[in-house]
Amino acid sequence: MNTREGFSNRLGFILAAAGSAVGLGNIWKFPYETGQNGGAAFLLIYIACTFLICYPLMVGEIAIGRKAQSDAYGSYKTLGNKKWGLIGLFGIICGVMILSFYNVVAGWAFGYFLEISFGSLLQEENFGNFFGSYVADVSDNLLFSLGFMVITAFIVVRGVKGGIETASRIMMPLLFFILIALIAYSLSLPNAMAGVRFYLMPDFSEITFETIYSAVGQAFFSLSLGLGGLITYGSYISKKENIIRSASMITIMDMSVAFLAGLMIFPLVFSQGQEPAQGPGLVFVVLPGIFQSMGPILGKIVGGGFFLLLCFAALTSTISLLEIPVAYLVDQKKKSRKLVVWVMAMVIFLVGLPSMLSQGAVRIFSSLPFYGNKSTLDFVAEVFSDISLPLGGLLMSIFIARRWTFSAFSDEVAEGNPKYKGSFVEKYIHIVIKYIAPVALGIFFVLIVLEKIFGMQF
Repeated sequence: MNTREGFSNRLGFILAAAGSAVGLGNIWKFPYETGQNGGAAFLLIYIACTFLICYPLMVGEIAIGRKAQSDAYGSYKTLGNKKWGLIGLFGIICGVMILSFYNVVAGWAFGYFLEISFGSLLQEENFGNFFGSYVADVSDNLLFSLGFMVITAFIVVRGVKGGIETASRIMMPLLFFILIALIAYSLSLPNAMAGVRFYLMPDFSEITFETIYSAVGQAFFSLSLGLGGLITYGSYISKKENIIRSASMITIMDMSVAFLAGLMIFPLVFSQGQEPAQGPGLVFVVLPGIFQSMGPILGKIVGGGFFLLLCFAALTSTISLLEIPVAYLVDQKKKSRKLVVWVMAMVIFLVGLPSMLSQGAVRIFSSLPFYGNKSTLDFVAEVFSDISLPLGGLLMSIFIARRWTFSAFSDEVAEGNPKYKGSFVEKYIHIVIKYIAPVALGIFFVLIVLEKIFGMQF
């Protein structure tokens, strides 16, 4: 008899899975990617990639987990064999490495929340210099990143229902509330509509090949595909759940947060006459200057609210990233959840120290000669996220098509959705997973390797 713990109902699963997808990728990475890649043109391609490629793969991940009722490695092993299980193990390793640097950036966000709300950050004269010195100062980063990891572990150790689901039920509504409140304020500012036009009125001349594959990469990072996180969460739902409907709602919620984040940030940026193509520093360098211009009281409220939002978004993702290796060790090694959570949390924190030290604190980590003199954080982010996530999606599509078979896949998706077989959605998902995803992701993987590893530009 299978006594595996699970979510209490569909809403619990959707909020947890959406929380897994919603994170720094939506509120930190998506706006600066959009600003660098032409605004509305990038937005349209991102939305198309999300629904045309990522949504069917999300259905695939959830179905694999629910059928096997196991972690990522165990699911591939159960439905395939030990060799196929290596795909799941690859995803678990990627999840560990992504969490190692993700936790560092989350620590920055928490530090900025404190510095704006209760410190003197808004009195600075040069926010670029402040950010550079702040991330190079290990003392604060060490404390805040450790605190973030401890909070993550405290939630995960309480289990699927008592920890992950309960936290998601609280944080996801709060995240939307803070986001909508900030949007309402940003749209009231002078020249805010210039930001709206940049964000919503596409200039198709801005589209380049880099725009397209940046949008694909952002969609994968945003939805946390290719890691095995959704396989793990899928293993916690019952056969009665409608995977098609749940995946649709998760995709829409995740995309909505990214869309709303842009609708919040670009009116703020344009209201102060700033350029949108500021790169990764958009959130940590440009926005504090905007909050400063609002005055000492309003700046603290709006700026503190924004970085609190960033913290909530980061926490919903760090929870799911930690659950990936925890589920593997609990399922495969039969270890105690409590022991595994705390041990893994500390191991991942230690693995992330080189990324933390790579922002100027230690030279050997700040400039890697074998990786174009980029930082360790850049190396981990690009190799285990930008490159590996699409590869994980590619391997999963091959697994469904070549090993599990579409017949067995459709049988599983039809559980809880008797109208699925023979429907347009079934045919569409079949075509994407068998033909479109392998070709598109294969091409994307080659291009991203050539760019990130060999420095080639397209």
